Amino acid sequence: MRKKIAEIRDGKRVIIKKPELLAPAGNLEKLKVAILYGADAVFIGGKKFGLRSSADNFSIEEMAEGVQFAKAHNAKIYVTTNIFAHDEDLADLDAYLIALEGAGIYGIIVADPYIIHRCQIVAPLVEVHLSTQQSLLNWQTASFYEKEGLHRVVLAREMMKEEIQEVIDKTAIELEVFIHGAMCIAFSGRCTLSNHMTSRDSNRGGCCQSCRWEYDLVAESGAEVVKTIAADLDQFSMSPKDLSLLQSIPEMIEMGIDSFKIEGRMKSIHYVATTVSVYRKLIDLYCENPDDFVLDAALIAELQKCANRATAESFFHGMPDEKQQLFNSRMEHPTKEFIGITQGFQKEKNLLKLEQRNFFKKGDTIEFFGPKMENISWKVTAIFNAAMEEVDAARHPQEIVYIPFDRELPEYTLMRKLESN
Repeated sequence: MRKKIAEIRDGKRVIIKKPELLAPAGNLEKLKVAILYGADAVFIGGKKFGLRSSADNFSIEEMAEGVQFAKAHNAKIYVTTNIFAHDEDLADLDAYLIALEGAGIYGIIVADPYIIHRCQIVAPLVEVHLSTQQSLLNWQTASFYEKEGLHRVVLAREMMKEEIQEVIDKTAIELEVFIHGAMCIAFSGRCTLSNHMTSRDSNRGGCCQSCRWEYDLVAESGAEVVKTIAADLDQFSMSPKDLSLLQSIPEMIEMGIDSFKIEGRMKSIHYVATTVSVYRKLIDLYCENPDDFVLDAALIAELQKCANRATAESFFHGMPDEKQQLFNSRMEHPTKEFIGITQGFQKEKNLLKLEQRNFFKKGDTIEFFGPKMENISWKVTAIFNAAMEEVDAARHPQEIVYIPFDRELPEYTLMRKLESN
């Protein structure tokens, strides 16, 4: 039986089943930022069995530290173990699963049935969530995994609203749905282009993203570029636009979906902070007053400030057409440059302590943003290095600098460059 979605309080309808906001984290710093900026849960990768082998990924010790941080903020940590395993991949599987349980991991995200089976036996305190790699597209399959004892299924990115609704209506298992991030040209990662073109197995964590490369279109003879097919484009890719369901979040909440997932364990800290804070604010605002909710254009504009390509709603409202394909890089959105993170405040001198992440200089207009504050625009009137010597710019990666500011800001408040003077 699924939970009731809404109830009447003091004559006003409120949402009582608020979906989990699930964020990606490629390292410990991103994990902490995701949680501080509003994630209810974070998914990470370990050193084995995951599909992002080129990400930083977590040691067991780092996982344990992440779990402690998450518990202090009432959040959960899930670990991806979602490869399609070959025999040689399964060495030390039991020991790894036992170590995850010992580190306090709440759940694992799995594609291979054998990994599911072993987790249920050797690490029974760890929840098992079916990965989107299994391309679950119907309620009968969801019901099968429910009977097999799984706690949650991550639905295929290729499902339409009506199909998701049918799974909700006919099963009781928890449902996780992607709301933002990259889309695959194949069914939820079931692609072998990378294998053929670079000998890197996309389903064992080595995808080189061949679909995003730029290609020439040539005639059958191989001698002539076919301009008529590519119109005025010199090159093309096979990649779809990224997914963004920002404007569909209200109806997804009303459907009763249990978890909203943001993709991007290899994305920047700026991407994680921006996407999580925007979706957090949207979910909370809608749940507080669903009947009078109006989507603030400022949230749409805020989401476009992080590094991302052109976006679309993909399959949610029907089969996507050619307008939802990304044919060349000129369709990318401009972004705002991430330049630093706050680390403290010297009240006696009204100086804000910052850790620099990208170049900025005196005279630039910057913007501060955080999970529980309105964005603040500020002109940099001076910059001081760690020795309190005035400098004209912050040039060195991760150097500590100070700028004059009129108030204290929470630690991990992020900065963007709006204008360069």
